[in-house]
Amino acid sequence: MPVQQIGIPHRPEPPLWNLDATILLVEDDAGDALLVEEMLADSELDSALTWCKTLAEARAFLGTATTPVCVLLDLHLPDVHGLDAVRQILESDSDAAIVVLTGLEESGTGLRAVAGGAQDYLVKGRLGPEVLARAIRYALQRKEVERAAAALRDNRLIAQENARLERGLLPVPLLRDDRFRARARYEPGRVHGLLSGDFYDVVQTSDGTVHAVIGDVSGHGAAEAALGVCLRVAWRTAVLCGTSHPEQIALLEEILVAERSDSHVFATVTSLAFPPGQRHAQVLRAGHPGLLLREGTDVTWVEPEGGMALGLLPGAGRWPTVDIPLTPGAGLVLFTDGLFEGRDGPDSRLGEEGLLAMARANGHLPARAFVDALVAGAAEGAAPYGGLADDVAVLHLGWGSESDER
Repeated sequence: MPVQQIGIPHRPEPPLWNLDATILLVEDDAGDALLVEEMLADSELDSALTWCKTLAEARAFLGTATTPVCVLLDLHLPDVHGLDAVRQILESDSDAAIVVLTGLEESGTGLRAVAGGAQDYLVKGRLGPEVLARAIRYALQRKEVERAAAALRDNRLIAQENARLERGLLPVPLLRDDRFRARARYEPGRVHGLLSGDFYDVVQTSDGTVHAVIGDVSGHGAAEAALGVCLRVAWRTAVLCGTSHPEQIALLEEILVAERSDSHVFATVTSLAFPPGQRHAQVLRAGHPGLLLREGTDVTWVEPEGGMALGLLPGAGRWPTVDIPLTPGAGLVLFTDGLFEGRDGPDSRLGEEGLLAMARANGHLPARAFVDALVAGAAEGAAPYGGLADDVAVLHLGWGSESDER
């Protein structure tokens, strides 16, 4: 529909306020429109003015507007009457600031318009350049405050959801025997700044065996984080129900395939079992990186035979269980690939060899300090290049491996 433009005469003195916004007058009375035009010309505002005679014209204009808009809205138009005009303007542009123009006897209507979403109302018979300019400025500012408040509420809701995800992703180890030591650390990647698909858990069953798992769902975001929580809870349930080691992994793959939002999503997993009083750990790897073996101050890289990641070829995976001998006081350190895939140079990454060298340099440290040193070292190396891009999860596990920890 045609939109008539009203040009404001050039004023020799520069305006005090450049709103960087469009003023849209929705008014079918030409006399009232001319009055508003003259008051704006005499005011301190410098902003384009568009005049529409009907609500339909106004809605069409709002659909194409690229800058903030303050709508001066008469409630008595040929195609709408009353407060429904406010509702329809907000339907067209929820970010528009609205100043309702009322008659001398319609102050109650103006108040109801403000309650219905307008920012202010003005009585036509009491208009003046200063009053009109102030109402427009305040309306735009109030709308900006409303948007900021809405964004703050959204951020608070997101923070609450992240806290719930954090409780799911970062569980408290369920241990019955204080002779077994478990230390964990989780750091969200700097790219997304939120928890993502890395997960871990530690559970000791009634027979004294300690079970542990660490995994990484491909991708980043809420969907991957939720899937990581789902897999962790399913793993803990399977362990407590006495499901065998290989059956646990097969079950996780079934759940992954059923719950993933995209057929390309997969997960890498390492699952361990530490039988009580025995000098070995049973390890099952599904596409996950190797692990570190700590014996005294010595640190070695261990990469037992494993199978493919979960979800790559559903139902076709085979995951052998491998025994790793452990000397008294030895510890195993599990981690996700975010620990060694961060950049440490313009064209290089820390890598597995760099991580092993860092681990050996800190091999004298007790478990908690050792884990912290690995994370700090990886983060420090990546800091000049944007920080760690991926999440990092680390588990330090072993019978009596921290008896001397300070």
